[in-house]
Amino acid sequence: MEAGIEELDISRIERIYKKIDRRVIPPFWTLYFLCSAIRSNVGLAQTMNSSAGHDLEQVLHLTPKETSTALALFYVAYVVFDFPSNLIMTRLSPRVWMSRIVLAVGIIGACFAAVKAAWSLLLLRFLLGLVIAGMWPGMAYFISILYPANRAGKRIGQYFTAAQVSAAVVGLVSAGFEQMDGVRGLAGFQWMFLIYGVLAVVLGVVLLWWLPDRPLPPGEARVRQGLMRWLPASPPLLKGEDAELHYRDLTRVYHARPWGLGDLGHVLTDWRLWPLILMYFGVVGVGIGTQLYGTVIISGINPDFSGTTLSLLFAPIWIMDLIAILLVTPISDRLNNYRPLFFSLAVCVQIAGLLTTTFAPYSQPWSRYGGLLMVGFGLGPTVPICMAWTGQIFQHRHGEVGVAAASALVSGLGNLGSIMTTYALYTGWPADSQPGPHQYRKSNLTMIGILCVSILSSVVMTILLKIVGNNPSGKVLDDAIPDADGGASRRELQQRGFERRWWK
Repeated sequence: MEAGIEELDISRIERIYKKIDRRVIPPFWTLYFLCSAIRSNVGLAQTMNSSAGHDLEQVLHLTPKETSTALALFYVAYVVFDFPSNLIMTRLSPRVWMSRIVLAVGIIGACFAAVKAAWSLLLLRFLLGLVIAGMWPGMAYFISILYPANRAGKRIGQYFTAAQVSAAVVGLVSAGFEQMDGVRGLAGFQWMFLIYGVLAVVLGVVLLWWLPDRPLPPGEARVRQGLMRWLPASPPLLKGEDAELHYRDLTRVYHARPWGLGDLGHVLTDWRLWPLILMYFGVVGVGIGTQLYGTVIISGINPDFSGTTLSLLFAPIWIMDLIAILLVTPISDRLNNYRPLFFSLAVCVQIAGLLTTTFAPYSQPWSRYGGLLMVGFGLGPTVPICMAWTGQIFQHRHGEVGVAAASALVSGLGNLGSIMTTYALYTGWPADSQPGPHQYRKSNLTMIGILCVSILSSVVMTILLKIVGNNPSGKVLDDAIPDADGGASRRELQQRGFERRWWK
């Protein structure tokens, strides 16, 4: 009988998390889609309507160095402001802060349609990095207050697919924006910036009603103070018995201990941060490099490709990325003790793809293009797995402030890899951009090098955790709350494996 009750509870809890999925994943997916499009449109703008002299560089009379600097300035601002933005979210309403991010991204994104000179592009790229800082780690933090760690990777992977769909769809849609070139005096890329920006502004307002607030213990009323009294209320995430079961399963979320500077100091001095940052450094650097310079790399494979062809060939890279996310992240959640293995294998696929793109015969452009598809497939699971592993380690060790601070630092400092790939490689490395079979060879090999750093960091982290362990660093849970770990935390101590798969 006891086993039957436990099975029933687990079945009901599964349904509760699926109900939360329906409330949270679609808005996260939508906001990440639009913000990713606005962030990466600069890459597409470099080749749109180039034959008519209306691409970004020709309209603004940019030098290759100015283009690389503009791309890198986004990540400079992102690295600087990512950490404080995520900490602010823990003090304020995550719903309101996430809405603020999307609204500001939309406003800045629409302003790109008015760029007239290099200085305006540089300024807007910096401002875009400033306002979007905290979005990606903020979503990971949001997930940590709604789901246990052994369910986080799948959810992060689900909304992370928006970046891949965005890269694919934006590449296809850019072919349509090219046809709008000259309408009302705007270049095709300016129409692209304007329309995506307006859509993000609308979404930012809608998110105030759409996203849920942090759940409260059953029976506790939400007190609306200060600015919150003037903002629209959001319907409760769960009601009745569903709310009670979620409370029992994830008690730590409802009774999180307030954190201070001392707690933050423990997180910042935890050695576990640095291997995770280096893991993220490599994969996000290659990911952003591929996203921003994908069409440039493809044009180097065959200079005769038109702008429309480049846009169409760019999309399948991210379709492969999406497929890998959907295949790998659910398995990495079920075998959460082996997250670093899944991460390293995916990175090896990226390395194999870059080697193919670099060394396949120049007379076989489609073989080189196939290497880019491999890079896309390998990229897919790496970022969600890295963020899920960060949350899993730091939630257990430091509580909520651990998740918020570590996610922001891994995302922020890890994006130094993006600065390197956008500023130093491809168009930013003039000696590497000479047409011919060796074009971009040094850039590709540099990306392989930083991917090797990611694998090595994953291995080092795994070995050190085996030796040192990952025990809580202090009073993470309130001793006054009985069974504060909740049912989910106890289950996280065991691998779930494949017991519930269809073939069983």
